[in-house]
Amino acid sequence: MIPYASWTGTKANLSALRGAGWRVLTGPPILARNAWARPRWDDGSPAPFALDNGAWTAHQQDRPFDSDAFSRSADAVGEQADWIVVPDIVAGGLESLEFSVSWFDRLRRYRLLLLAVQDGMSPDDVRPILSSRIGLFLGGSTEWKLSTMHQWGQLTREVGSYYHIGRVNTVRRIYWCNDAGADSFDGTSVTRFSCNLSRLDNARRQLAIFQEKP
Repeated sequence: MIPYASWTGTKANLSALRGAGWRVLTGPPILARNAWARPRWDDGSPAPFALDNGAWTAHQQDRPFDSDAFSRSADAVGEQADWIVVPDIVAGGLESLEFSVSWFDRLRRYRLLLLAVQDGMSPDDVRPILSSRIGLFLGGSTEWKLSTMHQWGQLTREVGSYYHIGRVNTVRRIYWCNDAGADSFDGTSVTRFSCNLSRLDNARRQLAIFQEKP
């Protein structure tokens, strides 16, 4: 699994992430502060990254989703991103799905888009949408995410889509992501506390070793 950490401006944490081979997840607020430039490591080298849409941050701050900021982010760095999370409505259910689909035509030029699934959606709702270029980002409430992550993994394997799981900050959840068949995950734990990096990265690497054994 590919690990992503939420962006941080702390050079010590960036250095630790770079050394461990992690990637970063960034979004419109961060890119705006960096003059709409792609993320860079502590040494100035380009950081491999994925682009979030900013909906979760707006939800946490109780403000409307900024579609203009997201569009500007995609225009600025979308071609360089590993993948882009299509705009969604946090806890929006099928309304969120309809909103995300309305963005597809504007974003199809990018190599990989991830549809954020939320409480209230089912595999049958999104199956016709997924493809090799439209994958799945598992969001939603914590309880719903943990109870449904395996069914989403099964769906993405069936249709050949990319599968990412958000808000993964413990060793146990890394194991669960692996069992569910996730291609990648992200979290804030190592962003805020670099001391957590070795513990979480060791768990990820051990899983990779076990999977390589015949």
